Amino acid sequence: MYKIYINDRPLTLCTPLEMAKGKAPKDTHLVARYPGKAKFILNYVDLLEKGSPLVQEVTLFHHDEEALWEAFKQHYKIIEAAGGVVRNFANQWLLIFRRKHWDLPKGKIDPGESPEQAAVREVQEETGLGEITLGPKLPFTYHTYVDRDGKRVLKKTHWFLMDTTETSLIPQEEEDIEMAIWMSKKQFFGEKRIVFANIKDLLEATNNFENTTM
Repeated sequence: MYKIYINDRPLTLCTPLEMAKGKAPKDTHLVARYPGKAKFILNYVDLLEKGSPLVQEVTLFHHDEEALWEAFKQHYKIIEAAGGVVRNFANQWLLIFRRKHWDLPKGKIDPGESPEQAAVREVQEETGLGEITLGPKLPFTYHTYVDRDGKRVLKKTHWFLMDTTETSLIPQEEEDIEMAIWMSKKQFFGEKRIVFANIKDLLEATNNFENTTM
C-alpha cells in the first residue's frame, strides 16, 4: 500500500484486499478500480490538486499494486529526502515551526549521500544539534507539489528515529525555521495545531512503534 499526499489530501494505491480491509469510505472519499491506463490516474490527481471540498480522499486499487505505483510515478519527477524524529532524555520529540506549520527537520539527499547521512546532516543543520545517535528506520512518507516550472514533483522522504543527549536548539533561519522546540507526545497529540498530514501520520506511527518496543 502506498499513501501519497496531494495538496495535503491522501491518495492511496492498494490491492483489492487492502481496500476491502479499510473503513467504509465517507461521501468525500472516492474509491475506484485502476483500469490499467496511466492517464486515468491524472483524473484523480487533478481532483485532489484543485482542493474541492467534495473530494477529501481518493483510493485506487488494482490486483498488481506495483504496476499501479509505477503508473502513478510516470507523471512525476521524483526527489528523495531524509529527516529524523529526534528524542531527548525526557522522551520528548524535536519539532520545528516553518511556514505556518509544525514540522520535522528534513531535506534533500545530496549526490553521493546515503539516506542515513542526509538525515543526520539535515537534522544538525536545521536544529543546531551536534551529537545524534541514529536509530531504526521509520516508514517513508510521500507528498507531491508543483515546481516553479509547473512540473509535478513526488518527494519520497526517508525517516529515522534518533536520540540526543543535547537540549539546546538553534533554528536555521535561512531555511525559514522560526522555532525549534522539544514537545511531549501528550502535548503534541493533545492540542490542535497546524501540521502536515503526512507528518502527523509519521508521528502516530512512531508513537505506536515506541509503545511496542518499550
